[in-house]
Amino acid sequence: MTQVIGIIALKGGVGKTTCTAAIGSALAYTFGKKVLLIDANFSAPSLGFYFDIINPKKTIHDVLHKKTSIQNTIHEYERNIHIVPAALMCERIKNVNLLKDQIDKVKNEYDIVLIDSSPHLGNEIFSTINASDSVYTITTPDIPSLSTTLRLLQILRGKKTFTSGIILNKVKNANYELQRKEIEKTTDCDVAGVIPYDKKVEMAMHIPSPLHKIYPKSSAAIAFNSIAAEIIDEEYEDSRFLIKLKKIFGL
Repeated sequence: MTQVIGIIALKGGVGKTTCTAAIGSALAYTFGKKVLLIDANFSAPSLGFYFDIINPKKTIHDVLHKKTSIQNTIHEYERNIHIVPAALMCERIKNVNLLKDQIDKVKNEYDIVLIDSSPHLGNEIFSTINASDSVYTITTPDIPSLSTTLRLLQILRGKKTFTSGIILNKVKNANYELQRKEIEKTTDCDVAGVIPYDKKVEMAMHIPSPLHKIYPKSSAAIAFNSIAAEIIDEEYEDSRFLIKLKKIFGL
């Protein structure tokens, strides 16, 4: 059964879109899953840039304005990665709640559907929440980001939305950063994954190319693999740990 997963945050700059692209990349390249990524950041979209989709002719805006079908907006980046981009210059969408109905028309063709949401509290983010079976909340290990995450988790609990957990992004392991246990205790929510700060993520974005296509052994790629494995309920062994073991035992 296809899972529809929303990737959400209430603060810009935490790497929400980057996480959406990288989780999709991990699912497709590491685990061979067929993935549909949808840009539901209707006001300030950027998901298409990660896959070299700069000026698409058909977008999710056209679908929600009832100008075309969602099938006509799907861009095949590669066999296992399809993207529905959004328009950079667009009219205001009056009924963003149409998103769920449109996703329902195509989701059974995929193993996973990932939705990149708007970071602003309003109809756009609720469109993603309502269309999703579960959500991951993205934050960085600092107090301003955590405060918005607390607010978002409060909203999700009020709507009884299933939360798969927090993804802690851009972690530098600095002593001034909030620690995983602190964040879990404060939010009463599990941290589903910790993504280290990794220049390879930025380098892949600027090429542009999916992280797992060009830097599959990077620290961030391996961390995203663990999250992808959790989504599809598969075992995954961190190759960095295995390498260390082999060095210790001289294998």
